[in-house]
Amino acid sequence: MCAKIENNDPRDNDLYLSLLEGNKQFVADTINIDPDYFTNLAKGQNPPVLWIGCADSRVPANQITNTKPGEIFVHRNIANMVIHSDMNMLSVLDYAVNILKVKHVVVTGHYGCGGIIAAMSNQQFGLIDNWLSHIKDVYRLHAKELDQIADEQERTDRLVEFNVIEAVYNLCKTSIVQNAWLEGQSLGVHGWVYSLNTGIITDMKVSAHDSANLEQIFKFSNRI
Repeated sequence: MCAKIENNDPRDNDLYLSLLEGNKQFVADTINIDPDYFTNLAKGQNPPVLWIGCADSRVPANQITNTKPGEIFVHRNIANMVIHSDMNMLSVLDYAVNILKVKHVVVTGHYGCGGIIAAMSNQQFGLIDNWLSHIKDVYRLHAKELDQIADEQERTDRLVEFNVIEAVYNLCKTSIVQNAWLEGQSLGVHGWVYSLNTGIITDMKVSAHDSANLEQIFKFSNRI
């Protein structure tokens, strides 16, 4: 049984209650437009897209793509990382590809990403430093170009882009994606970067629909 926690700041309590009131308003407004909306939504999901994005609250997948609930399957983490040992991400990817049979997997980063900015510094932040080390590895891979960018903002933006590009490559290296391709499943893997300043998504032009561009060491053969 959870201990009762007293909240002495009425402003915090008002904020909390406003979320519940907001939900009631959302339900009322939605039903007013479509009385069967929730009945239909509860029947199941068949999203054609898996979105791997940053946990940043300013980058909501459905809103910035003008899609509806049920159209995008979403996984989010700090700095939209694709790490080969992350069982959370891999479980979502496996479910999306093998059960939901999504047609596209999209990694979406964003300029001004706090995780990227933190990774570019030498400051310690705590447990998250271990996660940010993967971003530092991306910097190491592209240090020759990044170190030549004098402007800090431009260098940060470029690392955001490289982080997405490497994430796409890491997705293609997974047995989950490669087995889908080996079995003839139609699956595209893509990389995007979203601008908080303009609201525009930029396609990084690194889409893959097979393992043709993978280095040989990463290619899997058919399963036994």
